[in-house]
Amino acid sequence: MAKENNYRVALQNPIFKIIAQASQELNVDSYVIGGFVRDYLLQRDFKKDIDVVVIGSGIDLALKVSELLPNKPKVQVFKTYGTAMLRYKEIDIEFVGARKESYNHNSRNPIVENGTLEDDQNRRDFTINALAFSLNERDYGSLIDPFNGLDDLQHKIIKTPLNPDITYSDDPLRMLRGIRFATQLNFEIEAESLAAITNNKDRISIISGERIVDELNKILSTAKPSIGFLHLYKTGLLELILPELTALNNVEEIEGHTHKNNFYHTLEVVDNICPNTDDVWLRWAALLHDIGKAPTKRFNKKQGWTFHGHEFLGGKMVKRIFERLHMPLNNKMKFVQKMVMLSSRPIVLSEDIVTDSAVRRLVFDAGEDVDHLMTLCEADITTKNPAKFKKYHNNFDLVRKKIIEVEQRDKVRQFQPPISGEEIMELFQLKPSREIGVLKEAVKEAILEGEIPNEYQAAYDFVIAKAQKMGLRKVN
Repeated sequence: MAKENNYRVALQNPIFKIIAQASQELNVDSYVIGGFVRDYLLQRDFKKDIDVVVIGSGIDLALKVSELLPNKPKVQVFKTYGTAMLRYKEIDIEFVGARKESYNHNSRNPIVENGTLEDDQNRRDFTINALAFSLNERDYGSLIDPFNGLDDLQHKIIKTPLNPDITYSDDPLRMLRGIRFATQLNFEIEAESLAAITNNKDRISIISGERIVDELNKILSTAKPSIGFLHLYKTGLLELILPELTALNNVEEIEGHTHKNNFYHTLEVVDNICPNTDDVWLRWAALLHDIGKAPTKRFNKKQGWTFHGHEFLGGKMVKRIFERLHMPLNNKMKFVQKMVMLSSRPIVLSEDIVTDSAVRRLVFDAGEDVDHLMTLCEADITTKNPAKFKKYHNNFDLVRKKIIEVEQRDKVRQFQPPISGEEIMELFQLKPSREIGVLKEAVKEAILEGEIPNEYQAAYDFVIAKAQKMGLRKVN
């Protein structure tokens, strides 16, 4: 934690002196506020964006700063919000006039009036985001901290500047932001603030799916997303956003048979996968990989608890979740679906004898995503039995080696049949028909089962023999 009395050292980038000069020429006061200040004080990596609040027009200050810069960068003006932005050496700088806000109960969009620095800090979501460095000549680099945000940084506390019930009711997105910051920074949410999130959870209904997903993506992108998802669960927000997940937190016992808690197992899988991938969509697959288990859960005396077909149903549920939350219904959704639908396949392989044909089918079905699937399934090993844990991981190593071996030999990752449908039609003088499909499928199956190599001549001979059994004759 940085503890200087004056923070001029934080403002070494030349852009701050230029903003200060522009402010002086316009005869206005300006301050760096929010994330840049917080992250400097926490000695975190600078995230390439700076927020500047001015007691006056943010647009005018942005235009003046652009004038003073050698390359006169283009200023993006957002008149509706009274803000402007420019880019300086890969740094995005946003300028906004100090303002005070009031809210209508049915919208998170505030009614805005010009205000003082104090008004502007009052409207901030958390004390740690209300911290500001002065860019004014009289006190350049001094810290303005009306809510003891520096203490909250030092004690790792997330709290609101004003009454948390009002803060969260006014803009319910702040509930997700608070949980996200707690997850990113490994901070605690102040008890009163946490209770206020629970009290105001239903207000999340006025927030768009896109904004919710943006915060969920940021939580999933942290080192330990379970922190955030547990907060979401305990405050009741998760039930409103992803009820498919909370449905997994239901352990039943019948005739002495219980099943594991698939909700806490899921959070463990998500945490397990994080050191091995930064791909947020693969992390989504980890989060959703077991969602089909709640609706497919059954008990019978012979097998105990079963979840037959949960992967297939889970894949269907993925699409419904993406639609409901306005997530992208493109290759990203299809990737998550595929991972969920195939999520048990390598697990089964790791528990059994690893045959070439099983590996070929796995590679064929997963295609270019087979490595992602293996990463997901290794994260899915959460057994606390050391012998089983070691056995499964050793078997996964064997599966990975088999994948490389089979792929090099049989080339099924980007499978293309060695003999085409057009050639089959020509060989037997057939028009497009069911027989062509049967022969193509038979070739694919023969290759995947290891009956023939993935080579043209072997496929050609196989087709001729198979066609004869079907009563088809080659035309010379």
